[in-house]
Amino acid sequence: MTCQRCLLARCLCAEIPTVETRTHVVIVRHHSERFRSSNSGRLAHLALPNSRLVEHGGPTGTAALPPLDGAWLVFPEGEPTTEWPADRPLPTQLIVLDATWSQARKMFRKLGVLRGVPLLRLPEGELPARLRTAPSPDRVSTLEAIARALRLVESEAVAAPLETLFAAAVRRAVELGRIGR
Repeated sequence: MTCQRCLLARCLCAEIPTVETRTHVVIVRHHSERFRSSNSGRLAHLALPNSRLVEHGGPTGTAALPPLDGAWLVFPEGEPTTEWPADRPLPTQLIVLDATWSQARKMFRKLGVLRGVPLLRLPEGELPARLRTAPSPDRVSTLEAIARALRLVESEAVAAPLETLFAAAVRRAVELGRIGR
């Protein structure tokens, strides 16, 4: 039976940590991701008390985003940021689009309010096992992107439990024979 919290056939809730952050994370999820077993944005939201999950598309229409003061959009455009510049204030919010790459590009275009938000392009890192095939090495899952972004703007101690959670999700998908769905 599918868990009503994590929505996985074999519950992963016992492995979901509580990760406190000073940065508010807004996960804007494409409506078609809501029930996908490979959706990692849901796991990120469950692990991050200082996060908000906003649906985009489908019956809910265009996402209603919170005020974007101090926000940066995690998106693979521009120059990669390997360390946060000392002369730049840290973001108070990270906006992350939770969708396939094709859907994320469309969401970025449709959500006009995001055009004025600075972009945070993450550096390429190791490529661990995947829940889905990525079109290029800098395209990672929502949970991985959040972990990498929080490593840049907060610390390794904040990022590590999220990466451990992602590894647990990949292991579970392998056990269930669902990698690549």
